[in-house]
Amino acid sequence: MTDLIDPAMVPKKKLYTGEEIPCVGMGTFGSDRFTSEEVSGAVAGAIRGGYRMFDCAACYGNEDEIGEVFQSAFDAGTVTRKDLFIMTKVWNDMHRKVREACTKSIQDLKCDYVDMYYIHWPFPNYHAPHCDVDSRNPDSRPFSVDEFVDTYEQIAALKKEGLVRNIGISNMTIPKLDAVLPKLSVKPAACELECHVCFQQQELFDYLVKEGIQPVGFMPLGSPQRPERDMCAEDVADLQTPTMKEIAQAHGVHPAIIALKWAQKHGQIPIPFSVHENEYMSNLKAFTEDPLTDEEMERISKLECGNRLVKGQVFLWPGADDWHDLWDENGFIVE
Repeated sequence: MTDLIDPAMVPKKKLYTGEEIPCVGMGTFGSDRFTSEEVSGAVAGAIRGGYRMFDCAACYGNEDEIGEVFQSAFDAGTVTRKDLFIMTKVWNDMHRKVREACTKSIQDLKCDYVDMYYIHWPFPNYHAPHCDVDSRNPDSRPFSVDEFVDTYEQIAALKKEGLVRNIGISNMTIPKLDAVLPKLSVKPAACELECHVCFQQQELFDYLVKEGIQPVGFMPLGSPQRPERDMCAEDVADLQTPTMKEIAQAHGVHPAIIALKWAQKHGQIPIPFSVHENEYMSNLKAFTEDPLTDEEMERISKLECGNRLVKGQVFLWPGADDWHDLWDENGFIVE
């Protein structure tokens, strides 16, 4: 491996707790296109290359393999546990069994505790891995404030025990946040949301910042390799827009690098994923040099076009109209 990045050169973001964490992490969702061995191999290379934050999830089906990589890195002295910021998530079918889910992830990841534990989706609506986009679980139901708060407070109890350092939420909306935040015993430290140049979610982003909750952007490159079930004819390819190509040419880089530079200057923590060394190392290097200008940021801000790529159809409940009901687009929680 060449062009290693000194982790000290990667800028930091500060959570409301005062904890400083890397401004970029490595995603690990690739189960639809890559094997667990390929993903864990990329994690191993990323640790050697200078990454110190990793975004995992039980439902990705690769935490055990990634845990072996973490353990090997600890044993070799490449990193210590406190050098890594490890994030994972409780899956929908474990909302009533958070302790069991979290303990299993900690055991699989071989990490003693997790630095951030997210509620992956605000619904307990389960779907089988690799299911078709038209699949529906008849037991699915609309969002429940009380059920969400119960799940969250189970994590809060684990935080008191030291198994969880920070609590995260994910795939939320402003109406849902308005409903639950006053009821939580401890404020979330971060919120994962789909965020890329053609889907900037600025209103939600600004809401989170105002509340002191760090936005963590998934699919920061517009996820050109997302599962085919999530692809629709109307989707926009962010990196193929003329603006992104022009700015990339001016900087002498791939448009993906511009997307990450935008994310950094925008204020989110992006979590790009790749199993290819040249790509994930280029991604990390993007945060250490050649920032975008204010004029370039202004140009990119105009690319917003409501290009939601993760629509969540498989979480719909009986009686829901379509995936728009998941996202409370009219300003209220759809029941």
